[in-house]
Amino acid sequence: MARLLRDICYIRSGDKGDVCTAGLIAKTPQDYPFLVKTVTPEKVKQIYGEWVQGPVHCYRMDNIQAVVVVMKHALGGGATRTLRLDQTGKAMGHALLRLPVVA
Repeated sequence: MARLLRDICYIRSGDKGDVCTAGLIAKTPQDYPFLVKTVTPEKVKQIYGEWVQGPVHCYRMDNIQAVVVVMKHALGGGATRTLRLDQTGKAMGHALLRLPVVA
């Protein structure tokens, strides 16, 4: 069975306006290289499809073995403006944990 991001990292996410951020922290130092290979702008855009209208940036944080994902125009106009159900940063961030880990 393929591993998912939820198997190798923790997540902390949030939102501000129409921008969603997610910090993914490797559970072990051995997991960090897999996290970096798995979390790319292309893979993030793929999991959300048309929901993320703007650019996606993935920032490596080698000192704490984490990747920060910033998704712009990702909340349908903002958490208080969108007609989508449960479109806060927390819900969006946790969806990332479904990504299959790249070996």
